[in-house]
Amino acid sequence: MALDADTRAQLSQYMTLMENDIIINLSVGDDETSKQMVDLVQELAQISPKVSVERKTLERTPSFTIAKKGEEARVTFAGVPLGHEFTSLVLALLQVSGRAPKISAEAIDNIRNIQGDFHFETYVSLTCHNCPDVVQALNTMSVLNPRISHVMIEGGAFKSEIDAKQIMAVPTIFLNGKEFGAGRMTIEEIISKVDTGAAAREAAHLNSKDAFDVLVLGGGPAGAAAAIYAARKGIRTGLVAERFGGQVMDTLGIENFISVKKTEGPKLVAGLEEHVKDYDVDVMNLQKAVSVAKGDLIEVALENGAKLKSKTLIVSTGARWRNINVPGEKEFKNKGVAYCPHCDGPLFKGKHVAVIGGGNSGIEAAIDLAGIVGHVTVLEFLPELKADAVLQERLYSLKNVTVLKNVATKEIHGTDVVNGLTYIERDTNSEQHIELQGVFVQIGLVPNTEFLGDLVEKTKFGEIVVDRHGATNVAGIFAAGDCTNSAYKQIIIAMGSGATASLGAFDYLIRN
Repeated sequence: MALDADTRAQLSQYMTLMENDIIINLSVGDDETSKQMVDLVQELAQISPKVSVERKTLERTPSFTIAKKGEEARVTFAGVPLGHEFTSLVLALLQVSGRAPKISAEAIDNIRNIQGDFHFETYVSLTCHNCPDVVQALNTMSVLNPRISHVMIEGGAFKSEIDAKQIMAVPTIFLNGKEFGAGRMTIEEIISKVDTGAAAREAAHLNSKDAFDVLVLGGGPAGAAAAIYAARKGIRTGLVAERFGGQVMDTLGIENFISVKKTEGPKLVAGLEEHVKDYDVDVMNLQKAVSVAKGDLIEVALENGAKLKSKTLIVSTGARWRNINVPGEKEFKNKGVAYCPHCDGPLFKGKHVAVIGGGNSGIEAAIDLAGIVGHVTVLEFLPELKADAVLQERLYSLKNVTVLKNVATKEIHGTDVVNGLTYIERDTNSEQHIELQGVFVQIGLVPNTEFLGDLVEKTKFGEIVVDRHGATNVAGIFAAGDCTNSAYKQIIIAMGSGATASLGAFDYLIRN
């Protein structure tokens, strides 16, 4: 399996940045994955004289370790790291060789000061766009702290291990043999879970901050735009984000962001974050607001106990996947109940799955899954599908798809993992059961506004009601993006509403 000319050229350029010699220990057999791994590793050695290869029996076969010459190996790839994980391989080569990782000095210090022995294992699929963030974060931590090690395990190469541990969502992380977490996690999130004293130190630091002129809650497109517009006015601006980028981080393909023909969510978020950091914005990432109070100043309480104050507030906390709220959904989340077909679809190869939701996202998910799984059953609550006609036409052309309309999901069943679903035919009220191994929920979004309580006016769906200036019914509090009653939930619309709310907040400040 030779790399194509363009990939090889890019890799050659990156590998010139390696600072010290590294050794790749290779553990392979006679299987096809082993053959691909041998080809890849040999090609790495051909590209750079700093790379040498040795054969060694490792815990998993096929796998390989990367270590600086003279040091113990702490970074392992079990499976061939191509697809979305190719960047993880490149960064591991550079960082193990001695190239400094591009993270904050504070994060580097925190990692080096972590006490204890930590062996991480991350199960991934090569089609998962969330997995590389976790793999790269844990590899970086392993490079910086000799008491931390990490193995990336590609599910397709170790299917028996995936089945034995009943892993049905990626990325899934194990720490010292016990499940540690699932889903996208940043390096800061992982550090905070490992370093138990980090939250208290951060709360004390946040409590010491002076009041802001504008405080933005939310780091998605609306929040980023609001923060940039405020900072450009030269006023004291802060941004609090539970996760910078918000739901856009989980979006794979974006083709309707005007002037950019095609991009991916994580790439767009990286651009947003870089743009925000070009300005004097105090970014407080990995912080969740739990309540807001209005007095002479607006006070925002955070989950870690800290309190921030500001003259104005812009709420741009976005929305999250809507749950169906039936028995079994919560119990079997990541055990057969999933929300990302791109990430988790490959884990259901050859199996029978259901997609709940007949809108565009549901039908797109069903079409994608039909190419991977054995059979897809689509369940739609209304008498007709809501998806665009072109998507419905494509769906009905697929032979391994069944569409059930005018049905209500009653319960998701299982023991350790999902094994079935019960639904009700709404016209006859009769109950039916399907045996299956996975359920993908795709029924839209719910706004993240519960923490506001009754402070501001909201619609019956929980959306914040705003006027044409982005103002709520409470003086000094503004809102933007998917958490508001905007007619359409789109990235480009969220950005515009963020700018509007920020200009509205500035106008409020100069008049009051």
